[in-house]
Amino acid sequence: MAPRAVLVGPPGAGKSTIGRLLAERLGVPFRDTDEDIAGTAGKTIAEIFTEDGESAFRELEERVIATALDEHAGVLALGGGAVLSERTRQRLAGHPVVFLSVGLGEGAKRVGLSTARPLLAGVNPRATFKALLDERLPVYRGVAVVEIATDGVEPDDIADQVVQQLAAGAPRSTGGN
Repeated sequence: MAPRAVLVGPPGAGKSTIGRLLAERLGVPFRDTDEDIAGTAGKTIAEIFTEDGESAFRELEERVIATALDEHAGVLALGGGAVLSERTRQRLAGHPVVFLSVGLGEGAKRVGLSTARPLLAGVNPRATFKALLDERLPVYRGVAVVEIATDGVEPDDIADQVVQQLAAGAPRSTGGN
């Protein structure tokens, strides 16, 4: 078994929202690895970061993703930083990975730069979000077979684009930021 689509992208790109819509269109289940991580740990991601640290979170994330890639045949949404792991990037090779991109302004508006997202908490969350986008953009593009820009596009339309791109053999991009 292997996922029909694996969604990656920064916080606010719409991975969970679009993932659910995409799964519905494909007639397959949806799975969010952030939910798996919280369920496995018995606490929220913010609590894991605070109580156990980012490295403990990333180790758990790697294990959860490896399991999900092996056993889930539907649509899989990964957490925004999951692609930072070399092991996870290697495991993604050969999978239909879709990068949902979002620009700084739109992403900041969508996430609200809240403390529910541990890596965005701090003195200047907008600058932190920009640095996160700058650091991760080449990594997202490196693992993806298709890239879809989400700024100003309705989730239903994005899900339709993903279906079309994957059915067409996953060309590289339908836009960018």
